[in-house]
Amino acid sequence: MSSRRSVLLEEMVWPEVDAALEAGTRTAVVAVGSIEQHGPHLPLNMDTLDGDELSRRIATELGDALAAPTIRPGCSGHHMAFPGTITVPPETLMDVIRSYCRSLDEHGFEYIVLVPTHGGNFGPVKTVAPDIAPEIDATVLPLADLDEHMQLLNEGLSEAGIEYDQDVIHAGAAETAMILAIDADLVRTDQFERGPEGDISTARLLSEGFRSITENGVLGDPNEATAEAGEAIIRRVVETYVDHIEAERNPV
Repeated sequence: MSSRRSVLLEEMVWPEVDAALEAGTRTAVVAVGSIEQHGPHLPLNMDTLDGDELSRRIATELGDALAAPTIRPGCSGHHMAFPGTITVPPETLMDVIRSYCRSLDEHGFEYIVLVPTHGGNFGPVKTVAPDIAPEIDATVLPLADLDEHMQLLNEGLSEAGIEYDQDVIHAGAAETAMILAIDADLVRTDQFERGPEGDISTARLLSEGFRSITENGVLGDPNEATAEAGEAIIRRVVETYVDHIEAERNPV
């Protein structure tokens, strides 16, 4: 019989989940990722890899939580000019999130934490969370502040000694650094290409698509990325999100 301990719900058998709940596991962490282009050097599942890593580490840090399978794909219509991207309407994504929350609530989880890792998912997560709340007993906690998320990524770069801020982050230094830290073999380092830097119109990105601003799908410079910076970014996001969760679960 295996004694392997995992916080990943999908790797467990049902008696292990039952035992975890009986032992006081009360929180489920659900990342909301995507399958979309991230330039010529990062895999399409970048936001999903990010979500897998963040949810696993958050659950581990909390100590009484499990990481649910990352939801994918997400709302990526503004990337559809790039082959491989798969998108769903916001209503579809919100229905999937509702189903996740209802299922986890029925099993007895008391807190369900939603962690979007793709910019296009923050709005739907923020919209659906209060709609779900009256329907279930569990508390739904959306960590869906996009400005905060971008700031944390930039702060992680700075912590690693890389002074390179991007207001709109996509496939540049920060995200490349994260995948270098998670699985460097997936990064095509020989395909690094810079994209537009400086002020980027998010309204134009969403209305006209990424191709209207960046031919290669990149914003910023992936050459600035290091695995050490990726680890610093992930650590900062995890620490901040754990603090948010603990404040919700244990109000003063």
